[in-house]
Amino acid sequence: MKSDERPERPGALIGLTLGAIGVVYGDIGTSPLYALKEVFAHGRVPLTPENILGILSLVFWTLTVIVTLKYVTLILRADNNGEGGLIAMLALASQAVKDRPVLRSRLLLLGIFGTAIFFGDGVITPAISVLSAVEGLEVAAPGLHRYIVPITLVVLTALFAAQRFGTTAVGRLFGPITLFWFGTLAVLGVWHLVEYPQVLQALSPHHALGFMLAHPGTAFVALGAVVLCVTGGEALYADLGHFGKKPIRLAWFSIVMPSLLLNYFGQGAMLLQHPENARNPFYEMAPEWALYPLIVLATLATVIASQALITAAFSVTKQAAQLGYLPRMRILHTSVRETGQIYVPFVNWSLFACVVLAVGMFGSSSALASAYGIAVTIDMTITTVMTFFVIRWAWKLPLALCIAATGFFFVVDITFFAANAVKVLEGGWFPLVIGACMFTLMVTWKQGRHLMADRMREDSIELEPFLQSIFISPPLRVSGTAVFLSAEKGSTPFALLHNLKHNKVLHEHNLFVTVQHHEVPWIGFARRCEVEALGRDCWQVTLHFGFKNDPDVPEALQLLAGRGVQLDDMETSYFLSRDTVIPTFGGGMALWREKLFASMHRNAAAAADFLHLPTNRIVELGTKVEI
Repeated sequence: MKSDERPERPGALIGLTLGAIGVVYGDIGTSPLYALKEVFAHGRVPLTPENILGILSLVFWTLTVIVTLKYVTLILRADNNGEGGLIAMLALASQAVKDRPVLRSRLLLLGIFGTAIFFGDGVITPAISVLSAVEGLEVAAPGLHRYIVPITLVVLTALFAAQRFGTTAVGRLFGPITLFWFGTLAVLGVWHLVEYPQVLQALSPHHALGFMLAHPGTAFVALGAVVLCVTGGEALYADLGHFGKKPIRLAWFSIVMPSLLLNYFGQGAMLLQHPENARNPFYEMAPEWALYPLIVLATLATVIASQALITAAFSVTKQAAQLGYLPRMRILHTSVRETGQIYVPFVNWSLFACVVLAVGMFGSSSALASAYGIAVTIDMTITTVMTFFVIRWAWKLPLALCIAATGFFFVVDITFFAANAVKVLEGGWFPLVIGACMFTLMVTWKQGRHLMADRMREDSIELEPFLQSIFISPPLRVSGTAVFLSAEKGSTPFALLHNLKHNKVLHEHNLFVTVQHHEVPWIGFARRCEVEALGRDCWQVTLHFGFKNDPDVPEALQLLAGRGVQLDDMETSYFLSRDTVIPTFGGGMALWREKLFASMHRNAAAAADFLHLPTNRIVELGTKVEI
């Protein structure tokens, strides 16, 4: 259901809002565990009253500008048929400038790089979130420090192992647990605010400005940690299609933002009275009797935050594959009712391996914080750039207004990015390496597919003249229907050529089917099929899918029943070619990239599985393609 079609009943709105609290805000909801802790870690910012007030003011205005104004107010409006997220924004922006091919290609590269960096974020988030929660143990009992990493790895192993069962059952608990978590954040904050209400004067921006002007070097370094308070902000836009604008906005203004601010200001009030608590201000807020229950609750909250991001990684992978930027992968549906609930084994265990590597290498949330900020700020900056092209060319708003609206956010984003860029050697290189590897894989796959298509087009035979030629002296026709899958509309499928060469027969009915994926989230059944009669019981069929549709070919072909094409499941065979890529010197890509593409192509999931073809009615015929 699209976001603008959601029911307005109060009960439905409350349910969606509760769901949004659990899924959308899990990541940003755990940032109080480590954000202020990292600002004051290692003596980066001296613990003076002026500095504490200045940092709190920066936190308040960062949440206000980036989350409230940028994401909640502006970017949530940029929905792609009710869907959000970087890929939806990329599709929207590329469609807006489709008549400018050079600009469009650069935007596509930028958007794909942002998507690649997202996978780096997907590694850092579970690692830093769960580590920061478990680190509460050393506040409760310093002797437990050596058990923090092992316990973290046990929790993460259980989390990733549970992915194959789906999130339907556990997902019902996400909202209530996260709501209780936000309530706990608020209560802890209020407890200290009552003791020292003077801290609320940090709401005034002059404290932030005064801090930056008085200590520009210190403030610049501090910004690299302050940005941690908005980690997870991208989820507001990414989960737009699941919940809609109204529940996301309602959850932010009524529960999430007030709870976060109360907790941050409560931490600040405590630090003004007890600066020695800066080693872990979140857990130092709690009374001694509440520490262990708080550690358990925080661990649950971070698991939920990690779960939401892992699920998003599955969804992004599927969308990227359908847009042609990643090879087909084995995708399992974990719910019979919710098509969006999927499990991608390869992505799950690849993420797990990288998360374990991150926890083992860095060993603490403080060390990981340096790696975290740069991935977040890159994605925030790319989203702002994409938004400019959407509001300028898709919405047709005046240029001056577009520059003013996005230019302000761009300056803010690039400032935070610069503050994190200085920490590349401290750990920021880690998500960049993951992002660079993913970017290389994605552009190599896309370019390799283009090279394959060009080579096959050169060797192809036009379909209609070929059919006319074989019907001059027709081969033996056998009963039943043959469905020939072809990547290029109007060309003769290699599977047909091989079938005629080896079997010397043609079926009674023949469908030549091309599957096309488009840069829109959803394409309904009304626009799913195009069919053109070629004569002698042959038809050219084009099936259209959005990047969030499930490409189910047999289901789509059933829509032809009223158009003169009858399909009997038991009498239908599906023919497709299994291509073997042969890398060659000269032209195309560098040889190492061609070998990489050949390996990716060889290990991609079978087209039959991706297209939901019935396994007992498939005929695959091999062919070699040199690139």
